[in-house]
Amino acid sequence: MTRIYLDHNATTPMHPEVVQDMLVCFETKYGNPSSVHTDGRDARKLLEAARSQVSGLLSTDPAEVIFTGSATEANNTVIAHMHETSGKDMAFISSTIEHPSVDEPLASVAKSGREVIKVGVDRNGLVNLDTLETALRGRVALLSLVWANNETGVIQSVAEISRLCSEYGVLLHLDATQAAGKIPINLRALNVEFVSISAHKFNGPKGAGALIVASPKSLTPWIQGGPQEARRRGGTENIAGIVGMGRAAEVASRELDARARKYGELRDQLWLGIKESIPSVERNGSCRSCLPNTLNVEFKRTPGDVILQALDLEGISVSAGAACSSGSVAPSHVLSAMGLTSDEARSSLRFSVGQGNDTKDIVRTLAVLKSVVSRIRETNLS
Repeated sequence: MTRIYLDHNATTPMHPEVVQDMLVCFETKYGNPSSVHTDGRDARKLLEAARSQVSGLLSTDPAEVIFTGSATEANNTVIAHMHETSGKDMAFISSTIEHPSVDEPLASVAKSGREVIKVGVDRNGLVNLDTLETALRGRVALLSLVWANNETGVIQSVAEISRLCSEYGVLLHLDATQAAGKIPINLRALNVEFVSISAHKFNGPKGAGALIVASPKSLTPWIQGGPQEARRRGGTENIAGIVGMGRAAEVASRELDARARKYGELRDQLWLGIKESIPSVERNGSCRSCLPNTLNVEFKRTPGDVILQALDLEGISVSAGAACSSGSVAPSHVLSAMGLTSDEARSSLRFSVGQGNDTKDIVRTLAVLKSVVSRIRETNLS
């Protein structure tokens, strides 16, 4: 039985072109890019080529791209930098639906005595712009916000949020981990100081990420101890991973429209099939402002973790929440922030399509899902 992978928001399979480029690095282009000999210079060329490829995906200047080990590292770097360099009486603003790699550093910042303001979201998962604007009127150092949510796929109104930050003189950090490679991004059109991304979310390798900084010379490095990345991130660069990230960015740029169209069709096919074949279901999050590949569904009065386990036994991988929170029985904080009860949140599943999925996968998933949900509900009633 061939497994069906519908958890692409957790991680993605590497594109064949990415694998091929990385193999070249492993086999023949293994020099240290800080070395001055030929092998080092060859590695440096690959590093800078990848920087240009990543900047191309985001429509920004290559000089603004700082390679990291992950988006988590990038998020931590931004918060640590702003905490160190801004006035201690200046607040940080975030939302109630952020990834733990933003929430946890901000919790540490709050323990130091700095004010951290969390702006709520509506039932569709969209940040309340009126509440946000009120918060921005105070003494604020940074707004750190997720561009597209990893659990619901809901895309925030970043153009309007960027405008508000510009109006009130607040620096903006966007966690674009889920947005990069899935929707068009033009950073030149936005007033944004920091952007975090991760290669393994758009068919690149794990262990490679980037922080885009509009004023890179002013960044305080979070990881110190070397001249790498123009002294903005110490440590010998992961050349193979960075090369893979660059190729993944180039492929995503080339295929962006086709991917969005295909993934949107598969996502909609899945949702329509669920609505037609399974009673008492509800979609979580905005239908109009959502990543093309992501679907979050509540199966009312049916434990989501039980559905997940049953699907897994049938060879289908989905998610009952963020991958970084797997193993936790607590309801999703994202769905709770959107107004779902604990039972409603625990009855929800995330489906995220991507490379390798096709219509046959959706047809089989719908058939198995209908049987699984019916069986679990019957068991719960007996």
